[in-house]
Amino acid sequence: MRLSGLSTREAEKRLEEYGKNEIKRFYKPNPLKILISQFTSPLIVILIIAAIVSSLIGFLPGQEASIFDTILILLIVFISGLSGFFQDYKAEKTIEALQRMSVPKAKVIRDGKEMQLDATEIVPGDLILIESGDVVPADARLVESFDLRVDESILTGESISIKKEEGDEVFMNTFINTGSAKAIVLRTGMRTRVGAIARKLQSLREEKTPFQRELSRLSKKIAFGIIGIVLVILFVSLFRYSLYLSFLTAISLAVAAIPEGLPAVVVLTLSVGARVMSKKNALIRRLSVSESMGAVDIICTDKTGTLTKNEMTVTRLFFDNRVIYISKLNKVEKIKQLFTCGLLCNNSSVGYDKDGNKKYIGDQTEIALRKVSEKFGLEKESLEKIYRRVSEISFSSKRKMMSVVYSHNNKYFVYSKGAPEVLIEKCDRIYEKGKIRKITNKDKEKILKQNKKFASSALRVLGFAYKEVKKLNKEVEANLIWLGLQAMIDPPRKEVKNALQECRNAGIRVIMLTGDNPLTARAIAKEIGLESRGIMQGSDIDKLSDSKLEEKLKRGVNIFARVSPFHKLRILEILKKENRVAMTGDGVNDALALKKADVGISMGIRGTDVAKEASDIILLDDNFVTIIGAIKEGRRIFDNIRKFINYLLTCNLAEVMVLFLATLLLTLKEPILLPIHLLWINLLTDGLPALALGIDPARADIMKDPPRKKDEPIVDKRLSWIIVLIGFEMTFMLIATFLLILPLGFEKARTTLFMGFVFYEFIRVASIRHQEKLNWLSNKWLLFSLICSFLLQLVIIYSPINRFFHVVSLGFYPWIVLVIGALVGYFLAILITKIVIDFVVEDYSHVNEKLY
Repeated sequence: MRLSGLSTREAEKRLEEYGKNEIKRFYKPNPLKILISQFTSPLIVILIIAAIVSSLIGFLPGQEASIFDTILILLIVFISGLSGFFQDYKAEKTIEALQRMSVPKAKVIRDGKEMQLDATEIVPGDLILIESGDVVPADARLVESFDLRVDESILTGESISIKKEEGDEVFMNTFINTGSAKAIVLRTGMRTRVGAIARKLQSLREEKTPFQRELSRLSKKIAFGIIGIVLVILFVSLFRYSLYLSFLTAISLAVAAIPEGLPAVVVLTLSVGARVMSKKNALIRRLSVSESMGAVDIICTDKTGTLTKNEMTVTRLFFDNRVIYISKLNKVEKIKQLFTCGLLCNNSSVGYDKDGNKKYIGDQTEIALRKVSEKFGLEKESLEKIYRRVSEISFSSKRKMMSVVYSHNNKYFVYSKGAPEVLIEKCDRIYEKGKIRKITNKDKEKILKQNKKFASSALRVLGFAYKEVKKLNKEVEANLIWLGLQAMIDPPRKEVKNALQECRNAGIRVIMLTGDNPLTARAIAKEIGLESRGIMQGSDIDKLSDSKLEEKLKRGVNIFARVSPFHKLRILEILKKENRVAMTGDGVNDALALKKADVGISMGIRGTDVAKEASDIILLDDNFVTIIGAIKEGRRIFDNIRKFINYLLTCNLAEVMVLFLATLLLTLKEPILLPIHLLWINLLTDGLPALALGIDPARADIMKDPPRKKDEPIVDKRLSWIIVLIGFEMTFMLIATFLLILPLGFEKARTTLFMGFVFYEFIRVASIRHQEKLNWLSNKWLLFSLICSFLLQLVIIYSPINRFFHVVSLGFYPWIVLVIGALVGYFLAILITKIVIDFVVEDYSHVNEKLY
């Protein structure tokens, strides 16, 4: 076989034919498209129309152009859009930066010479060299292999490395743990196995988040409501006022009824949430996903690297005829020989990353043996100053063991490790209680029985033996002295157990989808407290129809092992029918599910570029616990948006009803409030106070609430009742206030009503905070904004500019009425809210059905 590689000319020709060896990013951030997309929501469109209408009013006879109102509305629109643009664009650029940082190098033989190139320059037919610590740059077939073991967990989910021999294939983005090899490149770029998954991602349409759909529906309802208001008020006004005044009143009320603060508050709340999540190591790629995270009721998570550390760890030993737990081990003198054997019969090495941090290179099993020895003060480097390695008999799938020979003081020491059932047959003696004696069949039975117990707990078990000889012969691995067993597992992250408990408290179901074997999956699930009514494998899924698989999921099967990317996708599609699903993962094998999920969460450290590209959120610390913080932040975001809508729509309803009832029932020569009054009220109440509500802290019990139903709107039954009842309560309180002051003159009554709207709406904020059990000092911005807005209102009434607003100064009596009305309104709002919460029952049965 020709091992001189391609010629440079042939490689250039093939590069032109096949293209660069890279996973293409189908969508690249287009700044103009991102900016335009910020101004396409129904509410934004309504606001732009309102700005135009506000300006056109000035062209009516006897009216001046309302440039101030037009500028104000357009400013809100612009700030909202710009904020969303910067957040979305920044997230996209971050992904590009991560991708640029991860372009690997590759060693290639061309023109018979070894050279190093960017992996993107590799072409089919290239002869590449790979060794321990390398990332495989393309799909290739091995032509030479020397003890090669490959970590394919990004494709399969398996945490244990796989032995590869001549003729086997290795795949792009997998990691070489030990050994070295030469390989001929078969496929590059989008033709690789990784590329096939990336191509599938392209076919999955980017869907709007549930929150985006909800906000769009709400915006449309508000838009239709405003049109209705215009028509009704116009019709009623025609019986009272002139055509011009009727038209002016209807349009002004419509402009006032538009929740122009809603887009600004939504964007502000999402932006603040995204920033908070980023500080807590969750990078938000799409702004709207900030809220979507809080609506998740199922998390489908990969095991390796997500629930576990993706590193094998020795947890138990069997030595001196007893089981020893590493967590309880203090002294190692008696078992030093066992650790020494694991440390010397070991090909792992230690290096350092670009930041100078210690980095282990090699097979995860050997790294685990090295780490446990180092934990108790044994260093391979120190031992190898005393012992000199002479030879090695490598591990193979046929032999199932490995041995090394060291020399010291004119003696030879043989250290072996391997499958216990194989290695023990090579032993004729046993090391026990510091002495060496002949091994018996009873000893072997005990050891193999314990090996079986460890294996049934999903532990990977290795046996260890050694011998000391003066001369070497052909039977190096014969007549060994048995030492003991070391059992290891890819351990769960310490914090995951508590995180899962928080998920249960919050009504969130967690489902494990792993490529690993069922025993390991069950053991990890048991350790972290993940309950499941049975375990299913990928082969079981293949035998079931969608309806049967759906039944299994509804019965509470929460562990799926040996699953492929397409199994994950199928499970997600079934779950998404009735649930909002988040998917976590780090490998290429997770990318399809990450893209399909309502919220895709990839790992920032271990995650592949394909996984990051498919996700909505990147966990910068790869920590499952960060997800809980993101869920809490998402719930806070939704709470604050709903809180603002509660406040805004209640107050806007009161404005509409006061004007409507006054026009219909009272014999007034002109509208009870003028357009400038309505616009000013909305400026004050929908301005700083509304924005400040958007950054309220989370309620103490927010993670004890059940998740929202998939079809639950922003304005649910309870909130609808609260808005309507308190809106009418405010309406009657305000009309009563007007009528009580009317004997003092129409201008006094109008001014008191004008002041009452602002005053009572601020009192509404107080009643909402009482309902949320939030301290005033927990949001100083809200307190500051209320004080500023109130002072501005006083300036309007008591300064010379009051004549521009057609209002007059108020005396003592109107303030007495206002204060009494405010107190009555406050307690009535609290009472109404309590009654609604007690009597309007929300259905949370969906939560209990899905949990364990």
